[in-house]
Amino acid sequence: MGFDDIGFSNAEKLEHLESPYSDWIKKGYNGQMSWLEKNTEERLDPNKLIPGTKTVISLLSYYYSEEYDSSCGVSRYAVGRDYHKVLKKKGNELITFIRGLSGEINARAFVDSAPIMEREWAKRAGLGWIGKNGCLIQAKHGSWFFISEILIDLDIPADEQQEKNHCGTCTKCIDACPTNALLGDGLLDANKCISYLSIEYKGDFNKDSHETWDNWIFGCDICQDVCPWNKKPKTLKFLDLKPRKSVMELSANLASDEMQDVVEESILGTPLKRTGVAGLIRNFNWIKPISD
Repeated sequence: MGFDDIGFSNAEKLEHLESPYSDWIKKGYNGQMSWLEKNTEERLDPNKLIPGTKTVISLLSYYYSEEYDSSCGVSRYAVGRDYHKVLKKKGNELITFIRGLSGEINARAFVDSAPIMEREWAKRAGLGWIGKNGCLIQAKHGSWFFISEILIDLDIPADEQQEKNHCGTCTKCIDACPTNALLGDGLLDANKCISYLSIEYKGDFNKDSHETWDNWIFGCDICQDVCPWNKKPKTLKFLDLKPRKSVMELSANLASDEMQDVVEESILGTPLKRTGVAGLIRNFNWIKPISD
């Protein structure tokens, strides 16, 4: 199918995350992302989301490409086609393939679109550990990948969970975060995160902290860029995820009011549609004083 890795875990309630998740929400670390406060039962128990689920299939898809221009100000994951569409289609193809082997099944594919603890399920399926930057990390190729899932009513033998966290005493991601958004132990204060602020936050910025943003207009990759485990990245397989030159040239077009139509066309079918042209212009104007 083209996925880079796959793992299986028993669909059971994640009781050990109930209290930590509740505490994270109570402290307001989710910022304006109010949807994270809802559907908690479904988030912790896949059987509440899809009754009859017996197995969570976790899938990894790398998106690293040498064609990416790190000076473009758009996070590496967002310069190609919208990963939701690409991976949802591939997930449904995998479900069709499984049906051909096993007959009628109840299964649904998810890509960052439902209350599912993606990283936790992937960790339980032996696909890596959750690092201090909050990303799932693999010892072989790092963390430049998307996580998607299939919830299925087949009883598939579970893979062995990788217990060891290989971050050790390294704190490079925490030290490199310019806004101190990383709290340690994989926890994040979204209110300080450049990725959250440039994508999910609605409103204007009122703090004089342009320098901390560097040149980011959509997302931020700093904590992954400095991670030692990302020294030997695996290149993407799904060609739809390849960087688009038009997306990596956005900053030049955002500088001109006359180029808004070009910007709109450039972000069609990409993750940048979530912020839209208005949001990108807001972000561009925020970081502009750096170059001024």
